Amino acid sequence: MAKIKSKYVCQNCGYETAGYLGKCPECSSWGTLVEENCTNEVKSIEIIDKFPPMKLSKIEMNTEIRTSTGISEFDRVLGGGIVQGSLILIAGDPGIGKSTILLQTSGELSKANKTVLYISAEESASQIKLHAERLGIQSENLYIYPQTNFELIKKRIEEMKPDLVIVDSIQAIYTSTIQSSAGSVSQIRECCNFLMTLAKTNNISIIVIGHVTKEGNIAGPKVLEHMVDTVIQFEGDKYKTYRILRSIKNRFGNTSEVGIFEMRSNGLSEVINPSELFLKEYNQTQTPGSTIIVTNEGTRPLLVEIQALVGTTPYPTPRRVANGVDLSRVLQILAVLEKRIGLNLSKQDVYVNVIGGIDVSEPAADLGIALAIITCVRDVVFDSHTAIVGEIGLSGEIRAVNHIEKRINEAQKLGFKRIIIPSSNEIQDNIEGIQILKVQRIIEAITRAISK
Repeated sequence: MAKIKSKYVCQNCGYETAGYLGKCPECSSWGTLVEENCTNEVKSIEIIDKFPPMKLSKIEMNTEIRTSTGISEFDRVLGGGIVQGSLILIAGDPGIGKSTILLQTSGELSKANKTVLYISAEESASQIKLHAERLGIQSENLYIYPQTNFELIKKRIEEMKPDLVIVDSIQAIYTSTIQSSAGSVSQIRECCNFLMTLAKTNNISIIVIGHVTKEGNIAGPKVLEHMVDTVIQFEGDKYKTYRILRSIKNRFGNTSEVGIFEMRSNGLSEVINPSELFLKEYNQTQTPGSTIIVTNEGTRPLLVEIQALVGTTPYPTPRRVANGVDLSRVLQILAVLEKRIGLNLSKQDVYVNVIGGIDVSEPAADLGIALAIITCVRDVVFDSHTAIVGEIGLSGEIRAVNHIEKRINEAQKLGFKRIIIPSSNEIQDNIEGIQILKVQRIIEAITRAISK
């Protein structure tokens, strides 16, 4: 009988040690080391090489290497569809819609005569059936398999050879070869490794659902993200209607693409024109402290509203609050406004909010934030038919941004009459239906924005 030993594994980073430590030396997390059993037994396994080395010029590609999910926004994030033999990881907060979008994908693929095996490790078959009926999914090619043991899952996959396998979730399945509970670092690592081998050797596409920690990171070892071909993050507030599907890693496509959905009673609905979603409550009357910026989510331009509120505070330390934008970026903009145009905000609270709950991370929103703050402080109106885009440098200059033509066309399509852009961006000035105002410094942008 093999001698059983134990080791302590950090559930945050996967660090292993022979004895218990209160603090992980690798990631400095407290109380994350959990005892796991291990054996010194080594089994002799005969390895058969099924795939000898091949010349690149001799490798033949299948013309149908990608399979469309039937959901255009999902296809956009994946780079055009699901690649055969790929392993995809989808992660997000509880209740965000991970199971919903994969059930909808299963329904669309099964309609196209594709065999889908949905492995439910967290819900019973009747619960999945209830969810599918709410989404209006009924198909003879969709199989539900409530199972947590990987050896049984592997056997079913090899017998059925489906076109797509969905595992919900990787933290709930376990393999009998490791003496630790499901969801531990060792179990997640080994199960993911086995799934990757299944996908590559049998040319079966596998989508895995992953949990996230309270910090928003994907639960389990970091090697999980390195092993899979594609990592997709589901973002958004579960108490609001919109959802953003964002690609973090994609070996077969562009990682800058995003898909936008709206959660409804019958499932997730694609948002074809997301700018209209974020501007549907925008008041076209002129209001101080409100501007429209043209931001990019991946390669897709979006028009979102930024609001600023500035008021005198009775406390010695004024507050700086930012929702939807980086607070350090707002503090930098405030410093530039104070130094370059003499706007003193040392005794005033400043609140900046992006309407709709979307997170804007690119610096092209700097000019829109600055103009929202300035118009609120001076209590002057901003032209509601003017869109803004531009990055602010520390010396007060307006720097160029990327994809400027797409931004201008999106603003023109939604009925905006003017757009303020950096003067260093090279474009054609003869775009019909919209006036292009080029600015070089922030003081010039203020003058052009307020004047009509």
